[in-house]
Amino acid sequence: MNDVEEFRREARGWLRSNLTGGFAALRGRGGPGREHEAYPERLGWERHMAAAGWTCVGWPEEYGGRGATLEQQVAFHEEYGLADAPARVNHIGEQLLGPTLIAFGTPGQRARFLPPIVSVQELWCQGYSEPDAGSDLANVRTRAEPHDDGTWLVTGQKIWTSHAHESDWCFVVARTEPGSTRHWGLSCLLVPLDQPGVEIRPIVQLTGTSEFNEVFFDGARTDAANVVGAPGDGWKVAMATLGFERGVSTLGQQVGFRRELEAVIALAKRTGAATDPLIRDRIARAWIGLETIRFNALRMLDGAAAGAPGPEASIGKIFWATWHRELGELAMDVCGADGTLAAGEPYDLTDWQRLFLFSRSDTIYAGSNEIQRNIIAERVLGLPKEARP
Repeated sequence: MNDVEEFRREARGWLRSNLTGGFAALRGRGGPGREHEAYPERLGWERHMAAAGWTCVGWPEEYGGRGATLEQQVAFHEEYGLADAPARVNHIGEQLLGPTLIAFGTPGQRARFLPPIVSVQELWCQGYSEPDAGSDLANVRTRAEPHDDGTWLVTGQKIWTSHAHESDWCFVVARTEPGSTRHWGLSCLLVPLDQPGVEIRPIVQLTGTSEFNEVFFDGARTDAANVVGAPGDGWKVAMATLGFERGVSTLGQQVGFRRELEAVIALAKRTGAATDPLIRDRIARAWIGLETIRFNALRMLDGAAAGAPGPEASIGKIFWATWHRELGELAMDVCGADGTLAAGEPYDLTDWQRLFLFSRSDTIYAGSNEIQRNIIAERVLGLPKEARP
C-alpha cells in the first residue's frame, strides 16, 4: 500500500508542477463532445507527459511503460482527474491498441508500433462499426484480400470512427475469408490512413462538433505483417480490445463525473431548483448512483488484473452510460427555461447543453445498452441466446 501512496504522491506532485504556464489553460479542456477544444495544445501536453514517463504507465517496462501495478494505475488515473488535467488525445492507442499488441502482437509489431504510442508520435482510431454492423459487430462487410506483392487490400466503410480525422493509423476488423459469416473469417489489420484509397468524412453531431467520422477504404493497402494474430482470429482479438476498453482508466472518468455532479448541485442552489423536492430526490439518486459506479468498477478490477476485464464489465458500461445520460437530463431541468437558449450565435452551446446532447450517445457507443444486456444474459448468467430471425 505504501508503494501505491508513494506513486500517487509522485503523480500528484508532477501534475501540480507541470500544469502551469502555458499548460495551465488546458485544465478541464477536451472530453466527450468537446474534443475540438485546444487539440494541438493538448497533443503538446501529452507529448510533454511522454517525455517525463507519464504515458502508458501500466505497460511493462520492456515496452516503454512504467510497469505500474493495477492499484498504482488507479491512483494515477484518479490523480489525473482530480487535477482537472486535459482530456487525453492518445486514449485509443494507449488503452486499446497497445494492450492488444502486447497480448497478441508479434515481436516485430510491438517494436514498430508501441514506441510511437508511448511517445505520442502516432495516433490511432478504431475501425469496427459499419452502417449495417454497429452493435452487431459480427455483421461486418469490409473485406481485406491478400495481394501477391505482400500486402492486403482493404475495401469497405467504417462509421462512427472516433478521432479518425486526427489519426495516423486505424485498426480495422475486416472479413478476410470469402464466403464466411458472423464471427468466422474475420481478421484485425493495422492500416495507415495517409494513403490513396482512404477517405475520411467527419460527421457533424448534435453538439455541432465532429468527433465521429465515416472512413471509406477503396483498395487501401497495408503490409501483410500488419495482421494482429493469425488471419481469421479477428473476433478473438476484437473482443479482447473491447475488454481493455473497460479498464482502469474508467476510474479517472468517474472523477470527472463527480465534478459534473457537484457543478449541477451548485447550479441547483443558485437557481433555486434545489428547493424542489423532486430535484433534490434526483440529485440524491445521482449521488448514490455515482458511488455504486465506483464500487462496481473497483469490483471489476479483478478481471483487469487477470489481463482484461471479462464480460462482467458490461455491467459497469450500462450503469455509467445510463447514469451520465440521466445527469444531462437533470442538468437541463435544473437550468429550466434558460436551458433552451443557446449561449451565442450561431450555435454556441453551454456546458450543460453540450452535456445533455452528447450524453445521449453514451448508451450507444462502445456497445449499446441492448448489446451489453445480451452479453450479461448470455455470457455472465448463462441464459439462452437471443433468437435470431
